[in-house]
Amino acid sequence: MLQTMRSSAKFVFWILAIAFVGGFLLVETSGLLGRTAVTPTTAVASVNGTDILYTDWQRRAQQLVQQEQQSQSGRSLTQDEITRIDNQAFDDMVADILLQQEYRRRGITVSDEELRDYARFAPPPWVQNAPDLQTEGRFDPAKYQRLLASSQARQSGLLIALEQYYRTEVPKQKLFEQVTSGLYVTDAELWRSWQDGADSASISFVAFRPTLTAADSNVGDDELRKYYDAHRAEFDRPAHGTVSVLYIPRVVSAADSAAVRARITALRSEIAGGAKFEEVAKRESADSGSAAQGGSLGKTTRGRLVPEFEKAAYALKPGELSQPVLTQFGYHLIKLDSRSGDTLDLRHILLRIEPSDSSAAKVDREADQLSKLAASSDQPAKFDEAARTLKLTPFRVSVTEGEPAEHNGRYVPSVSAWAFNGAKVGETSDLFDAEDGYYLARLDTLVTGGKSFDAVKGEVRHRVAQSRAVERQVPAAQALAVAARSSTLDAAAAAKGLTVTKTGLTNRAGAAKLFGSLGEAVGAAFALPANTLSTPIRQDDGVFVMHVDARKPAERAAFETQKNDLRTRRLQQLRTQRLQMFLDDLRKSAKLTDKRKDINAQIRRQATT
Repeated sequence: MLQTMRSSAKFVFWILAIAFVGGFLLVETSGLLGRTAVTPTTAVASVNGTDILYTDWQRRAQQLVQQEQQSQSGRSLTQDEITRIDNQAFDDMVADILLQQEYRRRGITVSDEELRDYARFAPPPWVQNAPDLQTEGRFDPAKYQRLLASSQARQSGLLIALEQYYRTEVPKQKLFEQVTSGLYVTDAELWRSWQDGADSASISFVAFRPTLTAADSNVGDDELRKYYDAHRAEFDRPAHGTVSVLYIPRVVSAADSAAVRARITALRSEIAGGAKFEEVAKRESADSGSAAQGGSLGKTTRGRLVPEFEKAAYALKPGELSQPVLTQFGYHLIKLDSRSGDTLDLRHILLRIEPSDSSAAKVDREADQLSKLAASSDQPAKFDEAARTLKLTPFRVSVTEGEPAEHNGRYVPSVSAWAFNGAKVGETSDLFDAEDGYYLARLDTLVTGGKSFDAVKGEVRHRVAQSRAVERQVPAAQALAVAARSSTLDAAAAAKGLTVTKTGLTNRAGAAKLFGSLGEAVGAAFALPANTLSTPIRQDDGVFVMHVDARKPAERAAFETQKNDLRTRRLQQLRTQRLQMFLDDLRKSAKLTDKRKDINAQIRRQATT
């Protein structure tokens, strides 16, 4: 284990070093320092008066990018993925500042004695999961105590790592305990919650669902604004827009796939003939992370591998070498080093399926030409001219901030993240190099986020029209209810040519699927006594008339046997909810100035001049 820790420490050190040097060189060589919007003291944000430096944010984001690339076998990340990581790094830094400010406000500190106690008796998850501290698949405290007492614990950096971990986590735990203290769940609350899931009813109902007309949508601005003002909080939404995209695909032929299979079959023969798997993996594998370790994937369990790979791996015996295995990543050779129950110690060699050199060169030449004709242009016509010149057909994509773009159910990488990172309407992106080809995007429209009336006017009109259409169904529902009181719901519905839906004995969740939502109608169905006909029940998507045919209440005896477990789970849910509310309120009440878009936009503009 100590050797693993030393190796891991060196690995983390080099990641941090590369990230720092890479970020520093990026700033230096791009001319950012002292000559553009970014200097070593440029603040990308301020949190209650505490600055987040742009360079610190980029350094932290780059560390996360490096970790993500390592987990993705060295694959280049899309702009969408990088933007997600940038946002994660930013949110983490904001949260760190807010928590530190809250610690100071509440006087929360951690003593050295507390750190020692936590280190001895509450090892962190990454220690408990270390393979060399396991006995029969479980964390072994005795092994951990021996490790802490050894000189290697200090030499390997373990003690320093533990101190850093607890300096961060213990104050957080103390704060969270303060925030969630005093929570209690009564038996009555538990019983009501149990009833929600265990009560059953058999319901017959007729649904009056509206069809919108042109008249429903003919609503004046005064009425729209009145509705908007009454429901303002419901209309807070991210920015959205449209982009036009040109795509040059990388085409992988059957011959390309066959060539890779032939190559990996030859590698298998080489290993079967006496070559060391580890040496072949270092020389040939496209998974750079595991290749450096002789193809080692370490120890793994079920559910952590793609299905085709997992099926082949679990079919092997220790020391056995698989036949070529095809997954979404390419062809693999798998070797099982050892197995303990469902825990496998595996190695693999990966060969990716890629276009042949000749076809790849042709695609690259076309992509270079596209880039020269239109990339990074602020003249919209150049995009169209490039499409005509290269005989490419653009397609339009609706994009939403924070969500990857899709076209006909297929992921379109990078363009959404680019569109909301300081681009202007009419601007064309850089050329995006993705695994499946090249993409170039032009931003055609952009609607800023938020909840301004003008930004959401269309949706407000739709909601008002829907409400009007639902209201038109009320008289028909009232007439059915009156007729059903004189006979039965089935007979009254049949006389009017209406359909009665019967749920059979079901709980609230099952009823909601038939009603179409967990709304007022379901609530009424489980509140009415058996053999009761309802009045018309109006909700957002329609009007309902129902008859409760039978009721089966929850069993109290079954509840009593599970009450303690229910209380434990409910308390955990309440703690999680209160903690999330606390953190949300902490951020909402903070004075946060976010300059990321402005700075990135300025850097982009200066890079093109």
